[in-house]
Amino acid sequence: MMYVAPFILPSWLKHHQFPKKSFFDLSVDEINIIKTGLNKLQSTEPEISIIIPAWNEENNIFRTLSSIASNKTERKVELIVVNNNSTDKTQQILDKLGIKSLFQPQQGITFARQMGLENAKGKYHLCADSDTFYPPKWIDTMVKPLEDSEKIVGVYARYAFIPEREGERLFFWIYERLAGIIIRLRKRKREHINFLGFNMGFKTAVGFANGGFKVKNVRKFDNAHGSDDYVDESEDGRMAVNLMKSGELHLIIDKKARVFTSSRRLLAEGGILKAFNHRFKLHIKRLSEYLNGNEI
Repeated sequence: MMYVAPFILPSWLKHHQFPKKSFFDLSVDEINIIKTGLNKLQSTEPEISIIIPAWNEENNIFRTLSSIASNKTERKVELIVVNNNSTDKTQQILDKLGIKSLFQPQQGITFARQMGLENAKGKYHLCADSDTFYPPKWIDTMVKPLEDSEKIVGVYARYAFIPEREGERLFFWIYERLAGIIIRLRKRKREHINFLGFNMGFKTAVGFANGGFKVKNVRKFDNAHGSDDYVDESEDGRMAVNLMKSGELHLIIDKKARVFTSSRRLLAEGGILKAFNHRFKLHIKRLSEYLNGNEI
């Protein structure tokens, strides 16, 4: 059962959190369980490609990989991590787990995602992030709309935040409910803004042919609002715009596709209340844009 109570994390997620442990604290049995699951996602003739960009994610990526390794699918899948100049032990962890990885020396998440796209062999392309947890039926649930409809060329699904401290889940739940309303409003004229890199997918050939992830201003991995390196244009939104040249986007509301992601970006913006205040003002300002649209 995939029902998620508002103030608690689902049981499937807790299995992959490994609280107070680094990768190098894991037992041999724990590592072997992850490796066994990942071995099933290394097809040489994949139908689906899962691409994860990573920059200095040694404290997070093994948890993400543990959740993906537990996905239940009969499909042929390849999993690729694009290491974007990590200086920590990210690559060592990937090697230890036997993950196929690529090295992208150009710094920026756009370059990492584009390299993944250019090397993907699957008909369907799923984007994941290295600080996010993926539910057991995520792969099949994301691919199904792409498979069932010729018109649908891209899909995206909902998300929830993992609190850093006990008792904060209530605030994130409220934030997520309001975000859900905004997502519905933006579907009218600004749906590309809903397309987020940690939980989206598309038909690989369409994404590649229409321009991929390439943007004018490349954002870094820590793209918190208010930081010196903040970039408003995103590679995932650009991909959405490119996809819509050939077809439609589709919002998946099935909870089997809802991921749980780190709240670190909100914390980098000064905490959930400050981040909420900023986004509330931004959405009010852009409400007419969401409903009526303008030139992209």
